[in-house]
Amino acid sequence: MTFETIDIGAAAPGLSPHQDRATVLNEVHARPFRPIETPARLIHFAFQSTSAERDAEVTVLSEFSAENGGSGVPCDARHHRLSLGDVQLRWERHSEFSSYCWYKKCPNDEELNMDAAQIAPEMYSLVQPGPHLVSIDLRIVDAASAPDLEAMFAKESLCVMTAEGGAATVATDFKADPQGFVKIVIVNSGVPPMRVGALAQRLLELETYRVLALLCLPEAHRLEPTVREIERSLVEATQQMTQTESLEDNEGLLDKLVILAARLEAGAARSLYRFGASRAYQNIVHGRIAAIGFEAVADRETFQAFLSRRMAPALQTCFSLEERQINLSRKLARATQLLRAKVDVAMERQNRDILQTMNERAQLQLRLQQTVEGLSIAAVSYYVVGLLGYFLKGLAHREPRLDAELAVALAAPVIVIFIALLVRHKTKHTAGGAVQSTRR
Repeated sequence: MTFETIDIGAAAPGLSPHQDRATVLNEVHARPFRPIETPARLIHFAFQSTSAERDAEVTVLSEFSAENGGSGVPCDARHHRLSLGDVQLRWERHSEFSSYCWYKKCPNDEELNMDAAQIAPEMYSLVQPGPHLVSIDLRIVDAASAPDLEAMFAKESLCVMTAEGGAATVATDFKADPQGFVKIVIVNSGVPPMRVGALAQRLLELETYRVLALLCLPEAHRLEPTVREIERSLVEATQQMTQTESLEDNEGLLDKLVILAARLEAGAARSLYRFGASRAYQNIVHGRIAAIGFEAVADRETFQAFLSRRMAPALQTCFSLEERQINLSRKLARATQLLRAKVDVAMERQNRDILQTMNERAQLQLRLQQTVEGLSIAAVSYYVVGLLGYFLKGLAHREPRLDAELAVALAAPVIVIFIALLVRHKTKHTAGGAVQSTRR
């Protein structure tokens, strides 16, 4: 059977509800505690899953439920319960993982001490929804049947505390046994079934989220060599910045910094979700410990002390790497800005030199143009005066009183001045047209 949902229409007749109202109201009822009678065993599994794997998981689970007399599982379901004789299966879907919890009452010692795989054999026949993360074997026993904790758990990591005002004793070593299960024992000394159910669920969540929180550690180990290499390359690049002078060398160094920044951002993008999720899971672990309300047992290590000593350094390694990524990104950005400023200054200097060279060439062209103009005036004037001289000499044969040489001498200055004014006028007209064409 599946969990009952809230009838929003009956709660507010005639009103138009928010599209997410039902989701928000049902969320606080999504994972209610179930009463658990003592003695009992809970075998809990958690699998990481993607969206594609989840669709296949729902299909497989729905078929499995139908084959065993249960109802189908809707595609958007987040939880489902199924009765398999004396074993109860509880399936839940979370943000990035799915959990399967098999609950069995154990009225005798034989069932209480049987292998975990025998309690949930169907788990091994179902299609695995994703990579396996968590296996927990939670035993709930009364005080008369309490096992020898020293023999059951590793002494070096055994944690023992009390809960429910001292009426329940909880023990574990957070260590996987040869079958891969982390064992947890609750010794019940009068805690009612509903409170036992709440305690058991919080312990299962505590161990599940502890494992999920530490998923960032392998990711940090994979990223750390790359971050260290980028840090070393940045130091080398900043040292080269003080030695490079040419624009080509600075541009090559700028390309190197851009590549380093791209590599860093790619790694940070890959680890962003994992580090953020681990921080959230760490907060959930602390919240579950606070909700259980553990009390210390004399001469026994507490859950808080164990997790603080073993889990906190691993998470701090991940979070420190995240800080290194952030700081390194800032340093790369500053180095890139400094180098860009250096490249810009070099380009401005280069542009200034080019403009200065162009100015010198323009002045040289102006002098050359003036020289050409002078030669042009002299040449044209010489030819005009020569032509005028030929004309006047020929005219002097008909008019003996005309002095051709004197007339040429008097006309020569006038011709030179006229030719000079004409050339200057043409030069200014041509230059003005070129300027207008450039503006257009």
